[in-house]
Amino acid sequence: MIRRLLHILLLLAALLPARSWAQSTIVSGTITDAKTGETLPFVNIAFRDSRVGTTSDMDGKYRIETYYATDSLLFSFVGYVPKAFPVKKDKPQTINVALEPSATMLAEVVVKPSENPAFEILRRVVRHKPANNREKLSAYEYEAYNKIQFDLNNITEEFTQKKLFKPFAFIFDNIDSSDAKPALPIFMTESISEVFYRQSPKTQRELIKGTKVSGIENESVGQFMGDMYQNVNIYENFLVIFGKNFISPIADGGKGFYDYYLTDSAFVGKYWCYKLEFRPKRVQELAFTGHMWINDTTYAVRRIEAGIAEGANLNFVEGFWVRQEYDQVQNEVWMLTHDELVVDLNIVKDTGKPNKNPVQGFYGRRTASYRDFIINQPRDPAFYEGADQVVMAIDPLSLGADYWDTHRHVPLSKKENTIYHMVDTMKTIPRFRTYVDIVSTVISGYYERGLFEYGPYFTVFSFNAVEGARFRAGGRTSNKFSTWVEFEGYTAYGTKDQRFKYGLSTRGFISKEPRLLYKAGYKHDLEQLGQSVNAFRNDNILGSVFRVNPNNKLTDVEEWRGSLEREWFTGFTNELMLRYRTLQPLGSLRYERLGEDLTLRNVNSIRTAEIALNTRFAFHEKYVSGEFDRIPVGFNKWPTLELHVAYGAPQLFESDYEYTKVVGRIYKRWQLGAVGWMRTTVEGGRVFGTLPYPLLFVHSGNETLYLDDVSFNTMRFFEFISDRYVQLLAEHHFEGLFLNRIPLMRRLKWREVAGFKAVAGDLDERHYSEMQLLDNMYGLYNGPFMEVSAGVENIFKILRTDIIWRLRYNDHPGTRPFALRAKIVINF
Repeated sequence: MIRRLLHILLLLAALLPARSWAQSTIVSGTITDAKTGETLPFVNIAFRDSRVGTTSDMDGKYRIETYYATDSLLFSFVGYVPKAFPVKKDKPQTINVALEPSATMLAEVVVKPSENPAFEILRRVVRHKPANNREKLSAYEYEAYNKIQFDLNNITEEFTQKKLFKPFAFIFDNIDSSDAKPALPIFMTESISEVFYRQSPKTQRELIKGTKVSGIENESVGQFMGDMYQNVNIYENFLVIFGKNFISPIADGGKGFYDYYLTDSAFVGKYWCYKLEFRPKRVQELAFTGHMWINDTTYAVRRIEAGIAEGANLNFVEGFWVRQEYDQVQNEVWMLTHDELVVDLNIVKDTGKPNKNPVQGFYGRRTASYRDFIINQPRDPAFYEGADQVVMAIDPLSLGADYWDTHRHVPLSKKENTIYHMVDTMKTIPRFRTYVDIVSTVISGYYERGLFEYGPYFTVFSFNAVEGARFRAGGRTSNKFSTWVEFEGYTAYGTKDQRFKYGLSTRGFISKEPRLLYKAGYKHDLEQLGQSVNAFRNDNILGSVFRVNPNNKLTDVEEWRGSLEREWFTGFTNELMLRYRTLQPLGSLRYERLGEDLTLRNVNSIRTAEIALNTRFAFHEKYVSGEFDRIPVGFNKWPTLELHVAYGAPQLFESDYEYTKVVGRIYKRWQLGAVGWMRTTVEGGRVFGTLPYPLLFVHSGNETLYLDDVSFNTMRFFEFISDRYVQLLAEHHFEGLFLNRIPLMRRLKWREVAGFKAVAGDLDERHYSEMQLLDNMYGLYNGPFMEVSAGVENIFKILRTDIIWRLRYNDHPGTRPFALRAKIVINF
């Protein structure tokens, strides 16, 4: 449960896109009388449409330095004609001025407002964004304190009296009734870190000095408790929250999404500010409602309080509130100094009706503060070297309570102090552990019992045309057995083929820092060649139930494998693998070779011994790590690169073939602001050598009703085969861009999605000599295979359905031009 809550919180992360930041503009010079040449003291100097200015000294000299330069500088003095001079922004320059004496008096000018007064302030806020964004600085650093808390909310008296909770009723003594919904704190974590930034070359680094987490002993969680993965920058046009693109109230085109109102002006601290209120123009748009205070001189945000507007097209979020305060820590340098965030999460919408029992949900709270700023003092270049953005540099003293008493920016309340003890106590209660085990089983598929985990439960029974009814039993060692080594095994039996299948594998760490992992295993089982890695596994009961065609093209696979995986730095991994496989056809598959007498002869099996090197590079990837597995989370603006190179060694263990196989893949998710987001995958591969069709590229088809993101959903298994290919998968999520504008559809909160998939390839005729192709198996000789799709997601908040149109090769037997596919997707 805690890991799931962490995933929700981590989706708040907003990575900063690269852009050009403002530099300081310096203008200096001397002001004189144009007729006499005498210097003029106390001349007023100011940037046009700005409150930034100065006066000349007794010798007529002046110097003005600012991040808030406009396009011209005005010079005025009593008895002289005012003058304006153009200014080159972000550069030092000298402007000497000779003012002409004035012979006439200027008439009074009356300015009448012709538009919403908030718009002029907003324009100046947008104009000054590059100067007010902290990334204008050549360098900065500060200390960050983050506190995160999760509460179970809607705790009523009736709820506390349920028999289910009697074994740990003491926890209800900690209910906080000060919120709109009474809440029970169940989890809290704190962190102290130092954050460093350098503009050129752009580098960010955070050193986690201390973490304190209730109920979790997992160091990888600590890196997400720092500042870098959770900070929302209001100066960006779009804020990535819950994986969605929210329009910032000070976005460049904010007037197209918000209505603004100038409602007040007052001192906020020592700064005179304007108060702008804002609300979305359209219901269900991903925008905020709230107000902000804008400094009247620099047009920087002094304070902002905002929440997600009611009716926004967002699942499971009953409320979202953020409050940020900025301060001028140095002249013309505004930095975020305090940040508060509250999220109200609820799986089932709380109707608020008095005759309904309230549904329990969660509050997620984050409080952060920042201090000890150091501005424009970059460190030695060696300090910024290294690929890891977040480094665990734990201070040994942070393990003690005294450290937190002296280093916390904000003291804990009395109830907050009890959370750590309460959570640790709950972990020791057997009944609570039982509830946690049930939830864990549903999510992971495994049931933990002591040193062993039984499962996955969805593979216990399945069926197919070759095995008939298939029964499987298996499991793996649990973390109680070891956090360094894991063993896994299973056995299965088919009632039709009356054969046992089995597998045994192990993996373990040689070193955890750096990450060095070995894997080894043996299996003798059935596989579906040409099935994507994203599809239901062959023995999943759902894969059996939702099949469109009989599953009768299976392969008997006996496999020995061993590998060594090394992570060189975060996101960059190599795996060296040795694999020996024996393949035999089952069902309607045939391995046949044309003999010298032009008759077809059966090939009983294919044996291969393969040495492979797999490389994966995901720059600045974020993940939560278990003892062995890692789960990527959040949005990564960088592409993920993968390269697979394999060599088939002939005669090694009686291997039949020599070949080289190369496959490259580039995956990228694109955040596209108001029009949603897109993900694309470009992949290509080539085989060098002469091989039978099972060892070539069998393009991924789909013969189930389940929508498979990475396969061709209108392609049959074994329909197309290549020895070289390139393919593109593209999918765009509009996030309700069109349906939100239709009154009758708006309430459903459906979201549009569209996709395009194509693969082009070729197949050399030399491979026919090794093995004949099956009936209705083809090369891509007549151009690429293509399909397009249009669908609706977020149906009942969990269902997505797509209509897929097959654009090419519709004359192949057993194919249809259209297909309907669906899948369950749970997201915000």
